[in-house]
Amino acid sequence: MPRRSILLFAAACAVIAAALIVTTLVLVSRPSGAPRAGEVITSGQADVGGPFQLVDHDGRPVDQSMLEGKWSLVFFGFTYCPDFCPTTLAALDATKQRLGDKAKDLQIVFISIDPERDTPQALKDYLSSDGFPEGVIGLTGTPAQVKAAADAYKAYYQKVGEGEGYTMNHSLTVYLMGPDGKFRTAVAEELGPDRSAEVIERAMARG
Repeated sequence: MPRRSILLFAAACAVIAAALIVTTLVLVSRPSGAPRAGEVITSGQADVGGPFQLVDHDGRPVDQSMLEGKWSLVFFGFTYCPDFCPTTLAALDATKQRLGDKAKDLQIVFISIDPERDTPQALKDYLSSDGFPEGVIGLTGTPAQVKAAADAYKAYYQKVGEGEGYTMNHSLTVYLMGPDGKFRTAVAEELGPDRSAEVIERAMARG
């Protein structure tokens, strides 16, 4: 092997070895209170959330001030969702049970990304289904209002198909907002009720 190739190969090996050492040190030295896989911890200053104008499942106009004074789990979905939305809502119900008394300071806000079908009454009927958390606040609005809210939360959605049988693709993140209405952390769908409760409890402890 030419001397230049040998030197380049040796340098590449050194870089890979250094990366492995750094990775090992990070994994081994992670403090017990540090975020686990699937968790995102912030200081509340992330560019997530903001002003919105929607209506709740009783047809009353609401804005971002509804998040103030309580911890909130904000989730974007739609009532015709065949799997992820009902699964997530059921998981949030289990999470609230794990939180015990702390759950009284927590509200769940379900924002529809399908205003064409999700009227306030449709949301109200859907969210009263067995297995869903009690007291979930359903929000909808005009297409422009829904888009503005989704944009504020960096939530993705897209209509797929035409006619009555269309569906909606959308992101699955649940956003934990603090009593000041600011973003605290994202609760990943795959964490499960136990881990999700831990994430929320730690955020509440930090304030």
